[in-house]
Amino acid sequence: MDQFAQRFGIECSPKADEKQVIVCGNTRFTVIAPCLLRVEVQSEGKFCDEPTQSVWFRDFCEAEYEISQSKNTVEIKTEKVTFVYSLKSQKMLRIKLGDGRTVTNFKAGNLKGTCRTLDITAGIITLNDGVCSKGGVAVLDDSKTLVLKSDGSILPRDNKEKDEYYFAYGNDYIGATTDLYKLTGKVPLIPRYALSNWWSRYKAYTQEEYLSLMDRFKAEEVPITVATVDMDWHWVDIKKKFGKDSHKISKHKNFMEYVYDFWSVGWTGYSFNTDLFPDPEGFIKKLKDDNYHVTFNIHPSMGVRWFENQYKEMCEAMGQNPAEKKPVAFDITDKKFTEKYFDILHRPFEKMGVDFWWIDWQQGTKTNVPGLDPLWALNHYHFLDNAKDNHRPLILSRFCGAGSQRYPLGFSGDTTQTWKSLDFQPGFTATASNIAYPWWSHDIGGHCMGKKDDELYLRWVQLGVFSPVMRLHSTNNEFAGKEPWNYSGPVERTAKDALRLRHKLLPYIYTMNYRTHTECRAICEPMYYAYPEDKNAYECKNEFFFGTELIVAPITQHTSLKTNLAGVKVWIPKGRYTDIFTGRIYSGNQVVEMFRDIETIPVLAKEGAIIPMSANDRTNDCSNPETLELLVYRGNNTFTLYEDDGETLSYKSGEYLKTAFTVAESGNKVSFIISKSEGDSGVVPAERNYIVKLKDLVDGNITVTVNGSKIDAEIVKDNTVEVRVTASPEATVEITAENCRCLENADKKQALTNVISKFQMSTDRKGMIYNSFIKNGRSVPNVSKDFKGPITEIMKLHR
Repeated sequence: MDQFAQRFGIECSPKADEKQVIVCGNTRFTVIAPCLLRVEVQSEGKFCDEPTQSVWFRDFCEAEYEISQSKNTVEIKTEKVTFVYSLKSQKMLRIKLGDGRTVTNFKAGNLKGTCRTLDITAGIITLNDGVCSKGGVAVLDDSKTLVLKSDGSILPRDNKEKDEYYFAYGNDYIGATTDLYKLTGKVPLIPRYALSNWWSRYKAYTQEEYLSLMDRFKAEEVPITVATVDMDWHWVDIKKKFGKDSHKISKHKNFMEYVYDFWSVGWTGYSFNTDLFPDPEGFIKKLKDDNYHVTFNIHPSMGVRWFENQYKEMCEAMGQNPAEKKPVAFDITDKKFTEKYFDILHRPFEKMGVDFWWIDWQQGTKTNVPGLDPLWALNHYHFLDNAKDNHRPLILSRFCGAGSQRYPLGFSGDTTQTWKSLDFQPGFTATASNIAYPWWSHDIGGHCMGKKDDELYLRWVQLGVFSPVMRLHSTNNEFAGKEPWNYSGPVERTAKDALRLRHKLLPYIYTMNYRTHTECRAICEPMYYAYPEDKNAYECKNEFFFGTELIVAPITQHTSLKTNLAGVKVWIPKGRYTDIFTGRIYSGNQVVEMFRDIETIPVLAKEGAIIPMSANDRTNDCSNPETLELLVYRGNNTFTLYEDDGETLSYKSGEYLKTAFTVAESGNKVSFIISKSEGDSGVVPAERNYIVKLKDLVDGNITVTVNGSKIDAEIVKDNTVEVRVTASPEATVEITAENCRCLENADKKQALTNVISKFQMSTDRKGMIYNSFIKNGRSVPNVSKDFKGPITEIMKLHR
């Protein structure tokens, strides 16, 4: 095996077991799983057993099946599905599902997946198909993908063929996506630091300006863990700095090539702009010393030009004469160039402290290998190259087809700063689960265009808290920065609190990250994953699960000037749900329009929810916390916290810890148990302080034991019950609350008073509305819907 193959080879098992394969002339069927069938048609009967850009694993299941064949038809029957295929017309005729449906239209009802980018979009756009369908069947067409050779290269298939995968899972969307992950590759475990707050901006900062800004975040006690440096770290105004010849535009086949070339002239660079960054090593060292992780933006399309510091070395490596000042062309299909691209152009910066790269490729879809998109190759090679020295790999780049989950994180591009863009993103993020793409990162606050709108910024930040990645970003307009202190006082305070909450949530989010890695479940999933038979689950497009414990319904419209409230329709599944911000308790199996002021959005904890949080919300330390807060809601549930060192690959050799938390409710007794941790306790503090907040208990007789012995723990009762206890990972802690008094919704009169008080109208008119509802349970005539909505929500709470 040569060096390139060792460096960029992949672990895969693309060849299915022969028992799963049926060949009928120029058609081959592979029963991948009971509900998943591969169908290939190749004129000479030469089929593909190599890994493709999308599919790496075809042997993850041994599905039993029966086959019957006539002259023109093949019927393949598994334990769950019957596939009927016409050899004559070379197409699938029908599929009979386990639920009894027979499907003939395999496009109808597709719930969609995602798309390459949201660049310069403002609202709804068309998404590509996913593998979940209300119709019961979805098709993944793999016919046009290239194959990954054993030497690490990416080439066209030896023989063109039709290559399709039929996902016949009915409404078992979790089953469909789980097998898609198994087929195309699971998601790597994301480094912990990437799950807190990022700072990013397209702006030509000086070294001093950038470091001063990071110091300002620290002084404001806003935790930022990822420092992103956009393209101005390198030389951009090439003509001004190096002269006319360096700005020469080459000949172009068409106008679009000219546009790409023109705008790329200053985009590509590998040498620090020393006018802005006079001490590059000192700059990065200061960021690292202050506990920031660092990513730099790159646009590699223009290759390496004569003014770059690395030009001579690249010329010598590629056999060019540096005296000619001819650019070393970017060619990601050339093995030698690819190796030198990383070794010469990127490794020096990584040695300085750059943790990973933001690959901002926007320069077309063609390479010297027909069919190979340079974006795909960059994602693939960059991610593999970043996995070195026990380093957990990461990139930030755009989506490039099925299988892209292997290369997290996703950069959704330069979205416009509009309410329509905000309104589209929650559903867009959750829907990406349908194509196994769980880690979208959006420009929180919007990137460009639009206008200054404090409330829009705040609502976007609130969405960002409950998004896969929380990355503030904006364009270089002097007035476009997303620093919280650029906004009005109430918005500034609320945005800071939101960013602190994101940091506090790291233990919960990181555990969901582990769940994504091991169980193939996205942190943001559509409601129909858990409730496929309920039509309401499909209609609440912007509502989603955030991990196992929470339902989030972002507010994506302006606050009414009449009420100082904004609303969002929320479908509440069966059960009891409590808003973690307002404490309002909702009975399930109904649709409620929920209204909130600018400080919160509806975030509902299920009954029995357990939400682990860090007590640290003021510094950018993202290690496993010494003090752990646990938000606990009565019910019956177990949540298992996952912890490791957060950055290296040591978890693969067993260096991680799992701690189970269990809440149980029986009558007026509630118990909460912190079980003895399992695994390597070395990844957490020797002793941990637990702050257990029994959120929907007001009072009760509380006892606390550690390893069966009763202790005198600190207990605080103030609308909720809070218990503080210190224990080692080897200890078992049990908190028992007997004769409990449970939290209830505020008295109807008080709740109505609180809501109506916010209305911008005369006090006499408020009194009429209040009295009408209290006496009759309905509104007075001629009250606009702005006022009716918030009152109706209160009335539904008191049915």
